[in-house]
Amino acid sequence: MSFWAKYHRIITYDLTDKILEGHHLKQFTEEEKIKILSDLISIKSVNENEIEVANYLKDLFAEYGIVSKIVPVTETRVNLVAEIGSGSPIIGISGHMDVVSPGDESEWTSDPFTLTERDGKLYGRGTNDMKAGLINLALVMIELKENNELKNGTVRFMATTGEEVGGAGSKKLYEEGYMDDVDYLWVAEPSHDTIIYSHKGSLNFRVTSIGEAAHSSMPEHGYNAIIPLMKYLLELDEKLNSDKRKNEVLGNLVMSTTIFNAGNQVNSIPEKAVAEINVRTIPEFDNDEVIELFKSTADNYNKEGANIQVEVTMSLPSVFTSGQNDMVELARELGKKHLGIDIDLKGSPGVTDASNLLRGKDENFPFMMFGPGETKMAHKTDEYVYKKYYFAFFDIYKELILGLTNK
Repeated sequence: MSFWAKYHRIITYDLTDKILEGHHLKQFTEEEKIKILSDLISIKSVNENEIEVANYLKDLFAEYGIVSKIVPVTETRVNLVAEIGSGSPIIGISGHMDVVSPGDESEWTSDPFTLTERDGKLYGRGTNDMKAGLINLALVMIELKENNELKNGTVRFMATTGEEVGGAGSKKLYEEGYMDDVDYLWVAEPSHDTIIYSHKGSLNFRVTSIGEAAHSSMPEHGYNAIIPLMKYLLELDEKLNSDKRKNEVLGNLVMSTTIFNAGNQVNSIPEKAVAEINVRTIPEFDNDEVIELFKSTADNYNKEGANIQVEVTMSLPSVFTSGQNDMVELARELGKKHLGIDIDLKGSPGVTDASNLLRGKDENFPFMMFGPGETKMAHKTDEYVYKKYYFAFFDIYKELILGLTNK
């Protein structure tokens, strides 16, 4: 008997009993779900302004008697935490409230901040990444609470700020202990045909080389800041990208120099050069080791007369779990049931809030990233989520919570 089948009768009987007792069941209509998503898409939470999303969700929860808490990160950036139920297991559900810039809005077929339906797809900035997933989590909590369906356990909703740049919101939640007692965590990032159970870490560096300006006709009177920085970057690129260590799920570490700025006039020796580098890390070659390598390599160049300064601007560790647990098993069955497709299990080169939320958890901790939308659509012009998948994930999430808490 499948995992889902073992609990299906329990849940069915609970709902049937409610109907026989004359209780009115709260069931969000498709029109309500579209309206709420439309409201969220209209909030321009572009790498900032998440407080408007948080206040909208807080008011929505309050309408149904769910107490939620604003958790400040900065003056303008906040997290939102809400909880229903009591006792174990404690299921953590999470999504981020920020979106990336739409870029040149004239390139969009329709206004990026107006939810627009075309050919079974819901278009708008954040539909895919990841307000459709976030709204589903919130609405499922409301129905569970209104219908008194959560007989055992606790559901903790954690909406984060700043996921797209730096992960400040999830770091704050970790530091304040919101993950200390959680037994399961899933993040509703877009991945409708795949459950992500591990992902790489991410490191950002800003490396500055200081030289001395001079006229290009007399370079001996100055010190070209570009030269040592170029050599430094090429040496690190060779060391990191040729390293043989490989994770069985995530593959190899990857280093990419993505920004390089130097000089302001063609006939002047530049006194300053700055590069920015992103490194996608794996457990076998982790953030601490990469940081030490960047710093020790800079020290070697500085001993030879260079002046290279290394700044770590972001450090999010990799997430590595086994993917072998009852949550993932049940989610795959429910995905097949409601989406009509086989759900793959994979690791991802991308980074999520799990990098912070899972700090201190071991590889056996039940974690997954699973939500409406396609990973390839994130950050694109004419971003969309399939309408049918938006609706389907509501049912997946609800049945998943009930299955995990009715064991």
